[in-house]
Amino acid sequence: MTETSAIRSILVANRGEIARRVFRTGRDLGIRTVAVHTDVDAEALHVRDADLALRIPSYLDADAVLAAAVEADADAIHPGYGFLSENAAFARAVIDAGLTWIGPTPEVIEQMGRKDAARELAVAAGVPVVPSYDLGDDTASFVYPVLVKAAAGGGGKGMRIVRSAAELPEAMAAAKREALGAFGDDAMIIEKYVERGRHIEVQVIGDAHGNVIHLGTRECSVQRRHQKVIEEAPAPGLDDELRERMHQAAVDLGKAVEYTNAGTVELLLDAATNDFYFLEMNTRLQVEHPVTEEVNHTDLVALQLHVASGAELDQADWVRRLAGHEMHAIEARVYAEDAFNGFLPQAGTAAVVAWPESARVDHALESGQVVGTSYDPMLAKVIAVGVDRESARRRLVDALDDTAILGLTTNTGFLRELVASEVFAEPGGIDTAWLDRNKVPAPDPAPARAIAARLWLDAHAAAGGPFAGDGFRMGGPPAAPLVTFDEDVTAAARVPEGTVARVTAHDVELVHRGQRFVFTRPDATTDHAADAGDGTVAAPMPGIVVDVRVTEGEQVVEGQVLGVVEAMKMELALKAPYDGTVTRVAARTTDQVALGAPLFVVDRADRGEES
Repeated sequence: MTETSAIRSILVANRGEIARRVFRTGRDLGIRTVAVHTDVDAEALHVRDADLALRIPSYLDADAVLAAAVEADADAIHPGYGFLSENAAFARAVIDAGLTWIGPTPEVIEQMGRKDAARELAVAAGVPVVPSYDLGDDTASFVYPVLVKAAAGGGGKGMRIVRSAAELPEAMAAAKREALGAFGDDAMIIEKYVERGRHIEVQVIGDAHGNVIHLGTRECSVQRRHQKVIEEAPAPGLDDELRERMHQAAVDLGKAVEYTNAGTVELLLDAATNDFYFLEMNTRLQVEHPVTEEVNHTDLVALQLHVASGAELDQADWVRRLAGHEMHAIEARVYAEDAFNGFLPQAGTAAVVAWPESARVDHALESGQVVGTSYDPMLAKVIAVGVDRESARRRLVDALDDTAILGLTTNTGFLRELVASEVFAEPGGIDTAWLDRNKVPAPDPAPARAIAARLWLDAHAAAGGPFAGDGFRMGGPPAAPLVTFDEDVTAAARVPEGTVARVTAHDVELVHRGQRFVFTRPDATTDHAADAGDGTVAAPMPGIVVDVRVTEGEQVVEGQVLGVVEAMKMELALKAPYDGTVTRVAARTTDQVALGAPLFVVDRADRGEES
């Protein structure tokens, strides 16, 4: 696209990979770029990418962000996603300050920001909606399962599946608490829950001349607890007539609300009936926008800037441009979480980071960077493209094989196993609740253990050399002595080319097929964890205590919830290990706690009877 003349300088009111993504387009268009950052992010990659960077106390401080834009003499503000991106008051303040807002009007943000209001607008536009229940109705009359969800927001926050009237009060309380924290509003909607639903999106763009066009579909059904994991474009396995009806519904809704700039209409497809329903409209650029860019051979951020500068859109012209250039793209989100241990959030220093060269990677993580729990756990997006879905899938498997992060556990190995599985290989084979019903098998550690043994022997057989605690890539000749880690292993393996590892005197840390392993020799440590039977209930993840339900001296039963810890959009209930008395409560609401911090102690009820 040609350089825009209306926007000369742009501030991105965000951080991390999305800020870097917008800056990349800014550089391509010759636009001056401005970053904002907190003290924690002072040396972050997005700060170094920008032409100018200004400090703010918080990414949620709208006044500070706007003041930074004025100080930097920016012409426009791009909000990215999250933070202030769907804050109508902020959008209005930007416009009132004489700056260009890269997004829809504040009025549309307000309308679509509330699921209840958006639902009414969809009905008026002739778009089908999910059947719902009145909150004042007799809950015993509901047809379960139902979905309780926050009226004021999205992103999977404030949502619970409820399968009986007995479960409803607890689910409603948890959803309200989560919604109040996320959106400052605990209003709820109760809808029919579709058991085998597919999450289909339509990317739309509107201009200031009344035109709204679509850029096709995306499939975002691979989710865990309503959080997207893998996305692809176009959505596979839809017949032409159904796909066109979805396109038209999205465009009709966009025109009905006079939508401008980039937005996404999210639809729920009932796989059993082929009926689809309106879910919500996201009034911003989506995390998964790269797959739409790749199959449309376009830059959505550039398109946003051109529309904001007054450019006019034409659907027919877009269709002609794409004729004969069909592609498929799949994106995997790399999170800081232990996917094979309850998806617990992780924090720490990413000592060594290696991204694949065979795929597009949108990220803001580099070697030596500290990953905390203050922000979203997503570290990167790995995007593979092919002439069809199967070639894109295979390329994504290869790219995840070449993704390595040491010092911090991520879900990369989980993503690799999932993308390589037969169920994912089947187009449309995974519905939105599949990951909540099924477990992806953890990779066999044996091949990685054999490689670790080879690495350990090679490192310690050398008189000198670079085999210290730093990350390195290496390959070695085969041999067959015995090495003991958690199991004895014959170190006959050849180290695959490109293996990323760290070797110390007592352990080996490496990544094999995306999965991080740490193998420790039995003489490596004298630091033993507390006896699991001592009644101590520790923080299973770094996070914030959001609920404390017991006091010292209180009698509890096995499985009773003692408190709740939240981190990175995930709540985890801490439960009594057995019947007994709470003898210590070290947790207080709003406390920031570290992984393993003792929060409660329960004295076993029958301890006095033990011999």
